[in-house]
Amino acid sequence: MSRLSGSRGHAAHPSMPADGPTQLRGRRVVLNQLAASDWPAWSEVRIRNEDWLRPWEPMRPEHQLDPALDRDTFAARCVARDRERQMGLAAGFGLFVGSDLAGEINLNNIVRGAHQSASVGYWIDSAKAGNRYVAEAVVVIARFAFEQLRLHRLEICIVPRNRNSRRVMEVLALREEGTAERFLEIAGTWEDHVRYGITAEEWLARRDELAATWL
Repeated sequence: MSRLSGSRGHAAHPSMPADGPTQLRGRRVVLNQLAASDWPAWSEVRIRNEDWLRPWEPMRPEHQLDPALDRDTFAARCVARDRERQMGLAAGFGLFVGSDLAGEINLNNIVRGAHQSASVGYWIDSAKAGNRYVAEAVVVIARFAFEQLRLHRLEICIVPRNRNSRRVMEVLALREEGTAERFLEIAGTWEDHVRYGITAEEWLARRDELAATWL
């Protein structure tokens, strides 16, 4: 019986976090926790894609070193991400295609208690864009979130004009919930975001379909 549909009488309360694996696999992509040893590959991809990524990301504070340019800052970032994972606050992964680091996908802002939710964020190397690797990675991380972490809801929020990212949601047919005005600071501007959501019930109804296509 599915963990999502089984009796709670023989399981831990759903607000209890589960310690997940450091590697998740789809049909073509592998999600790995990033480590300090990944810095050369991560730095190369980030520097090469700076113009591609900058319009869709928050500004880095002036006093904060760029992890793409500073190995120690990247290593500290990895340690912080691992600490967040251990505390059940987030789960971050490098997105690999074969042996190539192609981007990242993260479960951010994991909230337990009555909420049981998280937000999903991702970015992809422009050289790998257009192959639906991100769509596959979203399904992989959704399976992890719903079936191992036992979250109830995932949310993906996208700047309306970011057609590439919104296309991922269209390919996966995730539910659009409306627009949150001035929702997040992006590149120095408070930007509206289109909100997409999927719940554990929707995942259970669509799991076989999504697995057959992507996993």
